[in-house]
Amino acid sequence: MVDWHSPVEVQKDGAIFSKLMHALLGVYLWEFAISLDFDVDFLLGRKQFRWPLIFYFAGRYSLLFALIGIAIALNVTVEINCQALYVFNQVFGNAAIGFASINLSLRTIAVYSQSYLITIPLVLLILGHWSLLLHGLLITAQWIPGTGCAITKTNNTVLAATFCYGMSFDAIVLALTAWKLLSGTQGGVTAGVLGAIGLGASSQGSGRRRGPGRSRLVKLIFGDGLIFFIVAFLSNLIATIFMLLNLNAVLSIIFNVPAAIASTIVASRAVRRLTQYTARGAEVFSAGQQSSTLAFRNRSSTRKVGVHVQMDTYTLAETATVPTMGMHSAAEVKPSFVEYDAAGHVKGDNYTPDPEAQEISDDFKRPPY
Repeated sequence: MVDWHSPVEVQKDGAIFSKLMHALLGVYLWEFAISLDFDVDFLLGRKQFRWPLIFYFAGRYSLLFALIGIAIALNVTVEINCQALYVFNQVFGNAAIGFASINLSLRTIAVYSQSYLITIPLVLLILGHWSLLLHGLLITAQWIPGTGCAITKTNNTVLAATFCYGMSFDAIVLALTAWKLLSGTQGGVTAGVLGAIGLGASSQGSGRRRGPGRSRLVKLIFGDGLIFFIVAFLSNLIATIFMLLNLNAVLSIIFNVPAAIASTIVASRAVRRLTQYTARGAEVFSAGQQSSTLAFRNRSSTRKVGVHVQMDTYTLAETATVPTMGMHSAAEVKPSFVEYDAAGHVKGDNYTPDPEAQEISDDFKRPPY
């Protein structure tokens, strides 16, 4: 039977941990690079920044800082304060997990149009999640000559509770979102969710309208939420199992970083996909629908009920006759502009034509025989 606590086994597991972290750093750097244009668009002002995107950028860059710190801890050759470095890594790594769950929660709050019955419980759940994430910083590391920074002690009970809480939290958020989207009993879902992530204007109607655009959006929101939950649940489940097994200090946390990376990547992609979503088709704007920031706007603003249809109108230059309904005669339609003759006189109701100012008849323009 393998002695998981033997120095030889711990050293071998440490080497595996080091290789795994370098591989995950490469994966995340690739994901970061291929989506960097999204960040640049907001940095250069090409896209309008909205406050819900704060959590997207915070989670994305927090994980990057954590992975850089882990790479430093695994490759440093001179003695450093390993405890401070690993606390730094834990702070930003756990923050990335928390921000990923917040990104999913914001969409649920937007779907319910900031209903207090949904917003207040979710905020309390978020605060509870973050309290556990911050308590999970109880990790001990020290410098070992010839080896470098090494983890010597972890609090597996708090870490396991944190991941179990996160899985339950994500399940609640997904269930609430699915119930709202699939029931389809309230209007304003489309514009509200688009505004939650800071999108451009949407061309969806409100009420019980179930056009193709809304169907695509519902599938997008529910599909991304389901994928996020499955990936986050499985990765957190594996990490929780290894923490509860408590084989040794290294194996207890070896899958924490993969869980954080998986959750952050899936949550970030869901935000970007929803931001880049554009409904296609005819544009019909409901008066009860606000702009793309519907779910995060001031509730005091109201509009009259009705449907506004935008259209272009054209006016003929000359007087036309149109048949009147139910009559054989024709009704003369007067032009909606002021008309002048060749001498500059206004052609009104009492206009008397000037023979010398009239246009030459076509009969006088014919060539001689």
